[in-house]
Amino acid sequence: MSDRPIILGIVGDSAAGKTTLTKGIVQFLGPENVTVICTDDYHRYDRKQRTELGITALHPDCNYLDIMQQHLSQLRTGQPILKPIYNHTTGTFDPPEYIKPNKYVIAEGLLGYSTRGVRNAYDVKVYLAPPEELRTQWKIKRDTQKRGYTEEQVRAEMVKREPDSDAYIRPQRQWADLVVSFYPSDTSSTNNGHLNVRLILRPNIPHPDLTQVVSTGAADTDSAIRLGLDRDMGKPVDVLEVDGHATSDQVTRLERFICDEIPNLLAACDLNSNSNLELGTVIGTTGETLKSYPLAITQLLIAYHMLKASNPH
Repeated sequence: MSDRPIILGIVGDSAAGKTTLTKGIVQFLGPENVTVICTDDYHRYDRKQRTELGITALHPDCNYLDIMQQHLSQLRTGQPILKPIYNHTTGTFDPPEYIKPNKYVIAEGLLGYSTRGVRNAYDVKVYLAPPEELRTQWKIKRDTQKRGYTEEQVRAEMVKREPDSDAYIRPQRQWADLVVSFYPSDTSSTNNGHLNVRLILRPNIPHPDLTQVVSTGAADTDSAIRLGLDRDMGKPVDVLEVDGHATSDQVTRLERFICDEIPNLLAACDLNSNSNLELGTVIGTTGETLKSYPLAITQLLIAYHMLKASNPH
């Protein structure tokens, strides 16, 4: 077993689903085993200062990337940090927090892969890439319900941020081991519980051999769970797709196969058990709790990689 914390990076644009993804992974690994930090806490300026300077939170110059890199390096060696806290509600900074790393550390945020030194701190790197139309819906819902903005303000802010999203956020996709894209099917609404997922599995890290349990080839395009080959950013990749209408039996077969690869997973690996209520859980458009198998499989596969990194043999 590794005697240092295993660090997972989750990077994506604002409201790309980072917190929802993290929540289930934490539940799966055990909250007592996981330290979660937000790299957006390393903003250099508060909201008022950003407005005065005409800079967005997405710009590298608006963030203390050097301190973020230093802190991640310290966490990787098991050292505590005194982490800044950015308050998204007030747009100002709260007192810093003393953070001691647990067995696993999840660092989520906008610019988590922006420098080589920061990238070297992670054992597993995930990038979230939902379609922009879907991300816009998620951001409007979150910022109007939880952060006190109007829809018009949210849309205006997204327009203002778009150049920096394109220049600094999306290019980080190239560094990820897994690229996660949730998207609505052609026949359904964008209700979270019915989203499909497309998982790009880059050969940077060893993925489980899913060919033994998942349909492959063009003849199986009608299957709810499919594995295929593609190219992403010019390089060959495996692609795992899970449809929102996949059945419990289909999903259970896949998750059992993943869990059998690592004994540590077996005890907590029933996606339908009461012990994993948070795994695959999303809040629907009217506030109801929904179960998403594509989300659950994504969270399980990421947890697999974290456990694999802690015990590679």
